[in-house]
Amino acid sequence: MSDTTQTSGGGAFDPARLKDPNYTPPLSRAVPLGIQHTLAMFAGNVTVPFIVAGAAGLAGGDKVFLIQIAMLVAGLSTMLQTIGAGPIGARLPVMQGTSFAFLPVMIPIAASVQGTDALAVIFGATLVGGIFHFFLGTFIGRFRGILPPLVTGLVVATIGLTLLPVGVEYVGGGKFAKFVTKDFGAWYHLFLGCLVIVVILGVKFMTKGMTSASAILIGLVVGYVVAIPMGMVKTQNIMEADWFAIPMPLKYGLDFQTAAIIGMCLMAIVSAIETVGDISGITKGGAGREATDKEIGGGTMADGLGTAIGGIFGSMPNTSYSQNVGVVALTGVMSRHVVTIGAIVLVLAAFVPKIGAVISAMPYAVLGGGAVVMFGMIAGAGINLLTEVKMNRRNMVIIAVSLSVGLGLKAEPDVVQIFPDAVKMMLTSALFPVAVLSIVLNLILPKEDH
Repeated sequence: MSDTTQTSGGGAFDPARLKDPNYTPPLSRAVPLGIQHTLAMFAGNVTVPFIVAGAAGLAGGDKVFLIQIAMLVAGLSTMLQTIGAGPIGARLPVMQGTSFAFLPVMIPIAASVQGTDALAVIFGATLVGGIFHFFLGTFIGRFRGILPPLVTGLVVATIGLTLLPVGVEYVGGGKFAKFVTKDFGAWYHLFLGCLVIVVILGVKFMTKGMTSASAILIGLVVGYVVAIPMGMVKTQNIMEADWFAIPMPLKYGLDFQTAAIIGMCLMAIVSAIETVGDISGITKGGAGREATDKEIGGGTMADGLGTAIGGIFGSMPNTSYSQNVGVVALTGVMSRHVVTIGAIVLVLAAFVPKIGAVISAMPYAVLGGGAVVMFGMIAGAGINLLTEVKMNRRNMVIIAVSLSVGLGLKAEPDVVQIFPDAVKMMLTSALFPVAVLSIVLNLILPKEDH
């Protein structure tokens, strides 16, 4: 595959070249399409640092900084994917963003350590986990045969299912409402959360194009605006935030703790499996072909390097974003340069702390409404991958056992209390046991029912 940028001098798309990742549509089309990719992933990208900051008891400037860095690292990681550097990068329209898959590891760390000390532990583990993730990319293409849609679908679906309680808790007002204001589940929290869900559904299914693709972002904006006259938006941090600032690396330092590093590295395996599924989805949905080993390996290495860079700057682990796979399939435009434009928009936004301050002032209930839909869509994406699987008795057993053990241990973590903390963290993450069981069972069980 050539890395030479190909452009069109005309004012309309060339239908014969839309499936070529190296094709650049006219700027009049490429810029709006790039912004559409940014809008489709923006809410998800800022949700992860918002949730981790809340679990660590952080607010104000710290939360603004985390959101600012999330935008910067997502943009840089995306450019690693679309532009590439040597063997690094899929050179496909892969949009990167902060990963929901690592929340089961990061939330317990944030809740137990608290404050900026928790961030140092998370970022130390993120740096090491990113290096390990990069290493996986050097050979993962050789093992893609053990990662069929049965495995990737179960992993992606489990990510969504395990995060749904977090979204619902936010609709009720979050932990702040539970333990500080003591108004968890109050009518105004539920009203805002439900309003956001209704707006998202209405926009998603009653509009088309960029508007439909931006349904979650529009729902959050509507909920935010409605919350202002209700007195639920605190504007002090917005007024005090600068219009321009350069993000500083290592602001919170790095703290390397064994349990956190083990958890992050093991979850990197799960994230790599998710990336294989996303890259395969992009090539199949956008170009009607299978992804090459080079694309999968390069994409996974970019995943890992972006995560390691994030650990230094102060960002959560990064991964490919499934919702942008849907954007590629919807538009039919495979141009990697379109996604590069979206990445540039993210990088520019990262230098405006005012944007992070506006986001950080969002009421938890508003974010919860968007999170419920986002996490549900992740679960739905996994189920969609499973529709490619023949539902015979063998595969049904693999699905049943993997989900039962993974989600069961998540619901009753005391069952494995005899194990060391690091092992207990992984067994109760849901993602790790689901991934391991589905891979092992798929390898050892007879291929045909007897």
